[in-house]
Amino acid sequence: MVQRWVERAGDERLDRVDWSDGSHVPHRVTHRTPPEMEALLTETRQRLRDHGVLGEYGAAAVRRTLLEEGASGVPSERTIGRVFERTGLLDAAQRPRRKAPPKGWYLPDVAAGGAELDSFDLVEGLKIKDGPLVEVLNGVSLHGGLVGSWPHEAAIEATDIVGHLVAHWRTFGLPGYAQFDNGTVFHGPHIHPDVVGRVSRACLSLGVVPVFAPVSEHGFQAAIEGYNGLWQAKVWGRFHHASLDALSERSAAYVEAHRQRSAARRMAAPARRDFPAGWVLDLQAHPADSPASRIVYIRRTDASGRVRVLGRLFEIDPAWSSRLVRCDVDLSGKRLRFHRLRRRAPSDQPILVEHPYDLPRRRFSE
Repeated sequence: MVQRWVERAGDERLDRVDWSDGSHVPHRVTHRTPPEMEALLTETRQRLRDHGVLGEYGAAAVRRTLLEEGASGVPSERTIGRVFERTGLLDAAQRPRRKAPPKGWYLPDVAAGGAELDSFDLVEGLKIKDGPLVEVLNGVSLHGGLVGSWPHEAAIEATDIVGHLVAHWRTFGLPGYAQFDNGTVFHGPHIHPDVVGRVSRACLSLGVVPVFAPVSEHGFQAAIEGYNGLWQAKVWGRFHHASLDALSERSAAYVEAHRQRSAARRMAAPARRDFPAGWVLDLQAHPADSPASRIVYIRRTDASGRVRVLGRLFEIDPAWSSRLVRCDVDLSGKRLRFHRLRRRAPSDQPILVEHPYDLPRRRFSE
């Protein structure tokens, strides 16, 4: 600016230079709210905050009050909100951004990196043109990013799922946990109490703890849902598939390429256990006698602080209503332990209550 002054003055003294030809930029932007109106808005907000009967002093309340008082040129509600934001009146009301909990935070050993968790889910409702309906079993490990995809002609059954899990784990080793949603193909029928389905029994017999994610909750299935979307975008929606065999071939190629890309991540993941030699699934063996003998349910309590697990309703804590809990079903110890879960304090998981529970010994219906 000083250089512009010197250039404009030339050889003249500054007090003799004609400065009347100044900048053509207007002193005030035409579409900006006048300072007088901004002052009125902030004054009205403060007045409503301190003395208003309703205690409402937001943009809508300020605009309504000014219109009732007959003020002219009152801006829109959105403009008033921008004025309050620009003047710093809304800083204290902004929602704080908290750090996300670690992966698998609801299982302490998984969150600490001491155990791996494999998540499995189904992609349903796919239709090959002039071909069959298709369902795809997808899987991904939480820490290592190890993926798997198995297209099937609908509808896939629990026997198919067990076969794919066993083949997958024979190749890559056993994780500490296997997580599923609450579909009957994974969990077993919900109409009867005390049901431990085929998939859970297979996991337990291999020493893998089955985990059932909460219903209609965000975040717990994020890893597998993300892979579901990726598989649909990169395999299903990207190519034309003339048959189920062609889809399976394309999917296998994608899975192999994905595994090669994530090889370094798998090397840094928790170690997986060797698959036991000579293992045979015995569905008639009682789950309490299995190597794992533990099932985990992540649930949210109802308005009365109760939770439904294994077809039975358990009292937790009336003060912990509509909150998350982790239910550890200790089949060999014949106990149910309910732990408090809070995303804001993921490492704080005290036991809220214990209930006795003895899974009936009855024949598994195949």
